[in-house]
Amino acid sequence: MSTTTSKLLPFQPLSMTTAELAAVSFLARYSGHTHELYSYQLRRWLTWCQTNGLDPLTGIQRAHVELYIRNLGEAGLMASSINTMMHGLRGYFRFAHIDGLIPADPAVYARLPKVHTDESRTQGLDRLELIHFLQVAQTITVHHGALAYLLGINALRASEAAAVRIEDYTETLRGHRVLHLIGKGNKPATMPITVPVLRVLEACRGERTTGRLILRPMSGKPIDRRDAYRMVTRVAKAAGIPRHISPHSLRHAAITNALDAGVPLRDAQILARHADPRTTEHYDRARGNLDRHGVHFLTAYVAGV
Repeated sequence: MSTTTSKLLPFQPLSMTTAELAAVSFLARYSGHTHELYSYQLRRWLTWCQTNGLDPLTGIQRAHVELYIRNLGEAGLMASSINTMMHGLRGYFRFAHIDGLIPADPAVYARLPKVHTDESRTQGLDRLELIHFLQVAQTITVHHGALAYLLGINALRASEAAAVRIEDYTETLRGHRVLHLIGKGNKPATMPITVPVLRVLEACRGERTTGRLILRPMSGKPIDRRDAYRMVTRVAKAAGIPRHISPHSLRHAAITNALDAGVPLRDAQILARHADPRTTEHYDRARGNLDRHGVHFLTAYVAGV
């Protein structure tokens, strides 16, 4: 199904339909990757409505939203992806209702597929794999090494690591060299940089004193989120890790290995910069599903059978 036929126009209230005005007003709340994601989600909804002869806002009922959710599933999206796809649409209807553009929110009681969050599909790295990954990354280029340490030790997201500037880690607070960054949701954060991480970052910086830290090794231009994925994939291949490893795999590894090292859950939440402790608890459950599974204790109890 094409998602490019419907366009979200600039703010022009006198010439816009009610649905377009609601979409632009809703998206004005967001910026960056969130704005891009929600724009895509609304375009997909607008295209589906256009295909089915529906106004995207006026006259929409819960049944239409339920049919759209079913269509997403038939298109091959997993349950978690469907739920993510609905974030922007549910916000669109919620604020259209708040603004008085529609008499009721048709998505508020729409049933979303159930996602079992206790099982993590992210392929993280255990302690030895993480150590090997960091070592191999440094042998490729200093830029691969800096990216690996920011992701695998400081638990940065791909976009956050790509955006790090040399000026962001020049300050010292209470005896700690610190990194200032703007995280998800434009939330500022400050975290300490340990000596091994600082050593790798300084090697990447070289003689430069300003500008983006991690560059593309060939062109010397700053990396973006897509470059970070490609660089991580290259390191994983060089390290002989057979499964798919992404930047989030390294962030996942940083959090789970911190928990394995005995870091309290609250401190792990601060490391991960999770607003909700339940998100960090998910990482804790995921790491314990195999290592602490009851089958080990049962096998030891009935050993010899």
